Amino acid sequence: MKFATTRIAAAVGLTLTLGLAAATAHAAPIVIKFSHVVAESTPKGQGALKFKELAEAALPGKVEVQVFPNSQLFGDGKEMEALLLGDVQIIAPSLAKFDRYTKKIQIFDLPFMFDDMDALDRFQSSPKGQELLDSMKSKGIKGLAYWHNGLKQLSTNKDKLTRPEDVKGLKFRIQSSDVLEAQFRQLGANPQKLAFSEVYQALQTGVVDGAENPWSNIYSQKFHEVQKTIAVTNHGALDYMVITNSGWWDGLPEDIRAGLQKAMAGATEHANKLAAEINDRDRQRIADAGKAKIQTLSKEDVAAWRTAMQPVWKKFEDQIGKDIIDAASASNQQ
Repeated sequence: MKFATTRIAAAVGLTLTLGLAAATAHAAPIVIKFSHVVAESTPKGQGALKFKELAEAALPGKVEVQVFPNSQLFGDGKEMEALLLGDVQIIAPSLAKFDRYTKKIQIFDLPFMFDDMDALDRFQSSPKGQELLDSMKSKGIKGLAYWHNGLKQLSTNKDKLTRPEDVKGLKFRIQSSDVLEAQFRQLGANPQKLAFSEVYQALQTGVVDGAENPWSNIYSQKFHEVQKTIAVTNHGALDYMVITNSGWWDGLPEDIRAGLQKAMAGATEHANKLAAEINDRDRQRIADAGKAKIQTLSKEDVAAWRTAMQPVWKKFEDQIGKDIIDAASASNQQ
């Protein structure tokens, strides 16, 4: 661990020099390795390929983008270290992975913060949302864009799920997140940290009673086949942040950075449009399958959930920042 930490510190210190050296090597393009952990067919996978296409078109002969899907280079547990060491230049981890670098990004885990994807988009494109992209620069991490996976829905093996009291005593699978743990404990439910690969069997056997996922995860993993009810809660974001090594990025020539930023904007639009289409499609597929009941919530139901979650917002207010919470909440009112 000490050796790895020393390597990271040295790499962060050298990245500016390396970036400048790469920029002056006119004989060869700058190689940009984009590593991610999912299939090429996913919105993230397609976004990475679109970025390659747009970047190489905008900067012909100046950059070469190499995309490595399906953890071909690094898995979930190693990709951040690889970025800081300069072994890859771009990755796109889940937003839940950043709490060790900044607590501010926990805003996206706060339950019932955003009414819908439009509200989430408004916040992410707002000054406060854009500030979060630079909130980890002191740690060597520069955010380039937000990519959607979708808003989460609650599913259970019970027949009714409309009000907060309906989940009391139930066991829910969660990612490793202090906010998500507090969310379910506030409701009197029992959060259980499980690897994503274990969720289907855990739901099937009753090890847990429910889970929280976007429609695309529910359908692709067949969770709707082992759950009775899926409530349309839209209670949290399961998104990614596309990031790069800040020293490497700052060391690039201005024209290269501008071209890459433009390519990233186009790739972001493509990936997020695809994510919306896939979630809409998979929600309909789940409805057509008829195995789990899709339960919509009234405005009064959502208000009850949001009221029940206020203590969680308050608990993490100092970590996240009241200004960020207020800006996120305001995104629902436009």
